[in-house]
Amino acid sequence: MEQPYFCRHILEELGGWDAHNVTEDADLGIRLTRFGYHTELLPTVTLEEANCRGWPWIRQRSRWLKGYAVTWAVHMRAPKTLLRDLGLWQFFGVQLLFAGTLSQFLLAPVLWTFWLAFLALPHPLTGFMPSWAFYTLGGIYLMSEVINIIVGMLACNQAKHRHLLKWVPSLHFYFPLGSMAAYKGFLELLYKPFYWDKTAHGISLATAPAAPLTRPERPHHVSGG
Repeated sequence: MEQPYFCRHILEELGGWDAHNVTEDADLGIRLTRFGYHTELLPTVTLEEANCRGWPWIRQRSRWLKGYAVTWAVHMRAPKTLLRDLGLWQFFGVQLLFAGTLSQFLLAPVLWTFWLAFLALPHPLTGFMPSWAFYTLGGIYLMSEVINIIVGMLACNQAKHRHLLKWVPSLHFYFPLGSMAAYKGFLELLYKPFYWDKTAHGISLATAPAAPLTRPERPHHVSGG
């Protein structure tokens, strides 16, 4: 998990962080770029605990996705100014990361309906679009599923993570949870946009078996003769 570090004077130049944005690091990343700064990745791993329970995971992702929506909406209030500050390539990157991530989770249930066609069941879209367009969309969806599996397997190809290869197909259950988180986050935008859904920590430590106690070795004293 990435942890942001800033020089204080730069942070003060930006006006601090937006205390009302529940994904403040995403907003800071864009504002740093707009002010002419750039960020770098440190080659280190924090080994921070990941959520391992369903509902805490959904709550955490809903906060992140809600913050993505707020960040995108704030900076896109003046799209021409954003384009001028970032340039065409980075402006496209903002759309791909923020709008692409949000639309991916929100529209995923629509894509899943194409499984009806693969199972020889009627699909509601067949009456509204040509068959070639319908099956083209279905093929793109199927290809994206295959690509997701391949990317997951490549990510687990290192010796340290190779034991996770067998769990890669379970990513099919990840996206329904992500869609639930996205819809939860968008609903919260309507009635509590600044609510910070706290992440539950210490779950893995609480369920992990206690390490056996060992008696420390007594130091060996050397006495003079």
